Amino acid sequence: MQFQVTNIEFDFEDSFGTISSQLQEEIVNETLGQIWEACDEDDLIEEITSATGWCIKFIDYREVLESL
Repeated sequence: MQFQVTNIEFDFEDSFGTISSQLQEEIVNETLGQIWEACDEDDLIEEITSATGWCIKFIDYREVLESL
């Protein structure tokens, strides 16, 4: 299935502190700008976490219907 993330909040804090707000914005914008391939919501979260390197606090998305 394909998903488009409509809203997302990452946990940008780690043992080294937080990253700059500019970098945070870039990561969020890149995530929102893609169509993600995943089996279900849990897989979608895993895909995004693996791609960005950051855990997700909140996610909202829509399923993209494939045209025939």
